[in-house]
Amino acid sequence: MQQNSPPPHSQSSGFLRSNAPWLGAGALLMFSSSYGQTFFISIFAGEIRAEYGLSDGQWGLIYTLGTTASALLMLWAGGLTDRLRARALTAAILPLLALACVAMAVLPVTMVWALPLVILALRFTGQGMTSHIATVAMARWFSASRGKALSIATMGFAFAEACLPLIFVKAMGWVDWRWLWVVAAGMALAAIPVIWRLLRHERTPQSVASSSDTLGMGGRHWTRAEALRDPLFWCAVPTVLGLSAFGTAFFFHQVHLAEVKGWTHFALVSLFPIYTATAVAAMWLWGIGLDRLGTARLIGWYQIPTAIGFAVLGNTSSFAAAACALALMALSVGGNATLTPSLWAEFYGTRHLGAIKATAAAAMVLGSAIGPGLTGLLIDAGISFDQQMLGISAYFLASSALVGWAAGRARTQMASP
Repeated sequence: MQQNSPPPHSQSSGFLRSNAPWLGAGALLMFSSSYGQTFFISIFAGEIRAEYGLSDGQWGLIYTLGTTASALLMLWAGGLTDRLRARALTAAILPLLALACVAMAVLPVTMVWALPLVILALRFTGQGMTSHIATVAMARWFSASRGKALSIATMGFAFAEACLPLIFVKAMGWVDWRWLWVVAAGMALAAIPVIWRLLRHERTPQSVASSSDTLGMGGRHWTRAEALRDPLFWCAVPTVLGLSAFGTAFFFHQVHLAEVKGWTHFALVSLFPIYTATAVAAMWLWGIGLDRLGTARLIGWYQIPTAIGFAVLGNTSSFAAAACALALMALSVGGNATLTPSLWAEFYGTRHLGAIKATAAAAMVLGSAIGPGLTGLLIDAGISFDQQMLGISAYFLASSALVGWAAGRARTQMASP
């Protein structure tokens, strides 16, 4: 007699119990990446611009310079995840992230020329390497449940995105903004011993990659050079760039957006928990869909909600409509967290995943450099961010169509040789 398979909730709880240390480390790494993420840095945008006498465009340019340098550095440093344990890399990167937070806290107003260097340090150690270590580890260590693993790890980032803006914006009413960067440095350091303990039985990347049955197109592992010659990679780049560029711009210009909409800054950030709750649910749903359907069938659809959300937000000052727009944007964020890291593993294999994803991560970081700079210059030219949103929406529709077509075409090559 055929046995009944265990119910989905039983499978999920068993997966969580048996993999809790690695999933917990991934989630904590994603949480810790927040101190170099745009949503956190932009909390202090008003104070930084006032302190250093910067316009929106000047601040955007500084952010672009630092972030672009971070993207270039990621091309080299990202490949370290193919050779070194996540535990060792964490012990090196998180202290550097803490130092970058301290640098932001103590940088004198007379040294505005050094502000791009501080942004470089924050973006490289936080948004770049800390999140890269987490997502490469999840994509490499888990095969059949890769979608669930990426979703769970990314919940650490989602939790930070929901809580930290509310806490730190409120705290700025009581504490000087510079001291809050010292607090962030302490939080980054506090995560190190926890992650070190969680990964005390960490798997070795080389052995995992060598024994894994996660092969790419043609039934083999692709090198970074081979992936860069493949059309799918370049058709996916606009998708990687888009959400990074304009999602970053949304958070970067949150103070400006609140002003043009006639809202208070705190009122706008009070919507972020809605955004995060939706993103968390979306991560889990996209992850389940990924494990069942594969990346190729889903990659062309996940940014459509963001296209609709930007169109809505650009054409309304209604707070209720803004909440709906943020929820739509969050649906895409959930897909981005699970689908794009899996894309490289599914189509190119896992043996050189760190190097391939490092290149994609550099494109993502470059997007987060372009977005604030470009939109900031347009704001200085008299085109407010909400007026730019319809064009941004059109970009998302075009890039989604391109990557959907390319992934569908590449899917025919997934059979073993």
